[in-house]
Amino acid sequence: MGLSNAQINTTTLPKVEDTFLQGVKECLPTLLGYLSIGFAAGVVEKTAGLSILEIALLSFILYAGSGQFIAAGMIGAGSSATAIIITIFFVNLRHILLSAALSPYFRHLTPIKNMLVGALLTDETFGVAINKAAKRKQISEKWMHGLNITAYLNWVAANVAGAYFGQWISNPEKFGLDFALPAMFIGLLVLTIASRGKVKLDIIVGIMAIIIGVGASVMFSASIGVIVATIIASTIGMVIEKWK
Repeated sequence: MGLSNAQINTTTLPKVEDTFLQGVKECLPTLLGYLSIGFAAGVVEKTAGLSILEIALLSFILYAGSGQFIAAGMIGAGSSATAIIITIFFVNLRHILLSAALSPYFRHLTPIKNMLVGALLTDETFGVAINKAAKRKQISEKWMHGLNITAYLNWVAANVAGAYFGQWISNPEKFGLDFALPAMFIGLLVLTIASRGKVKLDIIVGIMAIIIGVGASVMFSASIGVIVATIIASTIGMVIEKWK
């Protein structure tokens, strides 16, 4: 007896997996933000007294927008290496939350492969990946590498370009470069909310996150406030969603 179309679709057709090249393509919309912010970071780092080689190494090793801006400012102010490292560590603690949110999609991988995926994860690539997960309910390892590596190389190139051409740009904010990153986040947020189809719940959770974040920031610090708001608001949102 022949198989029906439904049986063929569920039993005989191979599972379609997104490729590395598809990850590269889906990273392209975020590259303008990377280029503008990376360029601005290169300018600031050059102004702080770093050489182009040092800026390239900082981008390769640290690979964190906020962290590199902080490092440049603290280097310019003559802060100690210990103070810079500790400050950047606390500012980037949110990456633990980003990795935890994506970890269910990579549980089948070995610890080493998981480390390779997480090592290049950023706020922007997380936004693209979580939006992908909302649509497909799965994330391909090859696709994730394509997304991450494209963003990584663009960030390094933008920093080096900013360091090289920074001598002619003394005020990056004048050209609106400082708003490129928030604008990109807003776009990713809107796409994610639209793909989930739970606008009311997302708005409620967003409002709670803002209130909790502001309160925690006043009591502790901005970086701690973000972490506290994320954990509490997402937990409340999950409870509301399950309750319904």
